[in-house]
Amino acid sequence: MKVLIYGGQIYTMATEGETVEAVLVSDDRIEKTGSYEELRQLADKEIDLAGRTMYPGLVDSHLHLIQHGEKLMRVDLSKIDSSDDMRQQLIQSTQNHSGDEWFIGEGWNENNFPDRKIFHRSELDAICQSPMMLKRVCRHAVLANSRALELAGITKETEDPEGGVIVRDTNGEPTGYLLDAAQDLVANVVPEVSVEYLTKALKTSVDDLLKLGLTGGHTEDMGYYGHYSRPLQAFHNVIGKETKFRAHLLRAHVAFEEMMENAEYLEPFIDPGPMKLFADGSIGGRTALLSRPYTDDPSTSGVAIHSDEELKRLVSVARKHGEAVAIHVIGDFAMEKALDAIEAYPTPEGKRDRLIHAMVLRADLLERLKQLDVALDLQPSFVPSDFPWVVERLGDDRLALSYAWKTLLDEGVICAGGSDAPIEEVDPRQGLFAAVARRSPEETHEGYLPDQKLSRFEAIRLYTYGSAQAICMEHRRGLIKEGFDADFTVFDRDLFEGPDEQLLDAEVEMTVVAGEVMYEKNGVEV
Repeated sequence: MKVLIYGGQIYTMATEGETVEAVLVSDDRIEKTGSYEELRQLADKEIDLAGRTMYPGLVDSHLHLIQHGEKLMRVDLSKIDSSDDMRQQLIQSTQNHSGDEWFIGEGWNENNFPDRKIFHRSELDAICQSPMMLKRVCRHAVLANSRALELAGITKETEDPEGGVIVRDTNGEPTGYLLDAAQDLVANVVPEVSVEYLTKALKTSVDDLLKLGLTGGHTEDMGYYGHYSRPLQAFHNVIGKETKFRAHLLRAHVAFEEMMENAEYLEPFIDPGPMKLFADGSIGGRTALLSRPYTDDPSTSGVAIHSDEELKRLVSVARKHGEAVAIHVIGDFAMEKALDAIEAYPTPEGKRDRLIHAMVLRADLLERLKQLDVALDLQPSFVPSDFPWVVERLGDDRLALSYAWKTLLDEGVICAGGSDAPIEEVDPRQGLFAAVARRSPEETHEGYLPDQKLSRFEAIRLYTYGSAQAICMEHRRGLIKEGFDADFTVFDRDLFEGPDEQLLDAEVEMTVVAGEVMYEKNGVEV
């Protein structure tokens, strides 16, 4: 089946402003681009865009697909902006919980509260006696009530695990606030969910992403739900049959070797990615690893998830299997340690390492990055989410190379765009707006660190060509070009025109994956 798409603006994204009049799709690939009159005689079917605008398929370069689905299915605390409102939401949501039925909440962020309150376990006990775990927005900290701590065996005598912190009061008693690896002590005693549940969460997630114009996502799910075969089975249950969506799987270091030996995928819709590992935590939880102490808490410089030796050992394991690594690095000292490991064990030919977040850098680290064939996974929405409170954490003197997306692109570093959903909203329109405006929609100032604003072309490239580069697929994805995969996102308007706010107002009309329409809004004739 050969389908001709025409009748609107079609941006190739190869160079700024480049468009083609029509695109001929043969099965799952772009056979040819050119004029409508030239190509119409070759087509079996036509799709008239009716004045709408088409781009290469948008891809989220870093998210957690199953967790995003869980967020849609669970109590969402991410939009609450006061501690009183959070308390009332928890009271309302836990009314029907009893016994040892776990209550799990998603996405609280004390930086949105005027009082910056972090709840104590005793306050959570007063709300619910059933075990409770509340995941902070960054996913690097949780709050747990006393019943949850009891089930996890956490007492005054429990030592901090490597790479984690059990926050304690002045008497040494756990407060219920658990950072990084310490949160696993509670998470590990939460009853294991079924494959059916994981399948439902993933289906909910993928359907949502397709409606938002996303044709794929690079996702980390293999280290969170027991044996890797369980979430992997969910992917096989959801993707590649009726639903086409390109899921690139980052493989957690705890599951990596077994997955290298035994796991089966379903390329090109479910494909294996690099080893995923963490070097540090988050700025919000003060666990991102900095080379100097936090400005608002000089007692800490953050948390190293692994020792230097262990980090290098894990990279060497990936290399033994001829694979790349994807390392979570937020603080500058974490980046330094990650680069040390990558330089000690160079990237295999044909692969590309990924450094995820890269939020706080230094000039010497940028120079080292430029010497390596690596990709940085950026989350533009972190800017409006983290500012202005992040200045309290870092101080003004560290901002020159913090959240410095424009500098990174100008220096020639490969960058891809994502959301880190469910930490941020998965909607790519919000990411695009954050990249070009560097503020929240309701704000009217010129943006946080405005010299780091991206052009709209640069922003859209993060989610198209940049995401393809991150997985070494720039030869067949990320552009509208002959021989490339037929993945497209169609909006009701031209994203290059009008005020920045129209990026948020744009409506997705159609999402096409491998030549098949996976989502269409009423009004487009197909």
